[in-house]
Amino acid sequence: MEGKAISDLMINEQIRDKEVRLIGENGEQLGIMSAREALKLAEEAELDLVKIAPTAKPPVCKIVDYGKFKYEQVRKEKEAKKKQRTIEIKEIRLSPNIDTNDLNTKVNAARKFLSKGDRVKITLRFRGREMAHMNNSKHILDDFAESLSDIAVIEKAPKVEGRSMTMFLTEKR
Repeated sequence: MEGKAISDLMINEQIRDKEVRLIGENGEQLGIMSAREALKLAEEAELDLVKIAPTAKPPVCKIVDYGKFKYEQVRKEKEAKKKQRTIEIKEIRLSPNIDTNDLNTKVNAARKFLSKGDRVKITLRFRGREMAHMNNSKHILDDFAESLSDIAVIEKAPKVEGRSMTMFLTEKR
């Protein structure tokens, strides 16, 4: 099923196609037949005829218990959602005249974010006269990346944007 909402599925009399490809209740191919014949077969089995692939030529229909089918689809969707994880971007801000111990604290914070699977954006902010010595401060970002090189790789190299220099790190795969 290609991301169709469950309520969009056509069942029984709603299927108006001339001919359909039919799949039996146990997954066996029953071939191409008219929608009327397919519906008759479904009624004989006391089940529903559900159009599962409306875009196919001819459309694919399956004989199933609609209530059970719907329940299974909802369960599959929930299961798929559970496995998803959104990657967040955590930002760490530094200044050009940061002390070694403060830098180590920031490195540990970044290490924690990276181990959780988040991306880390390191921003080196310049204020006032610090702007004149921007190129001399690039080594701070390089040292930062170097101290995390065991668990992280540089995704985007340090780049100057206005009054700050930014760099992105991600967890090593």
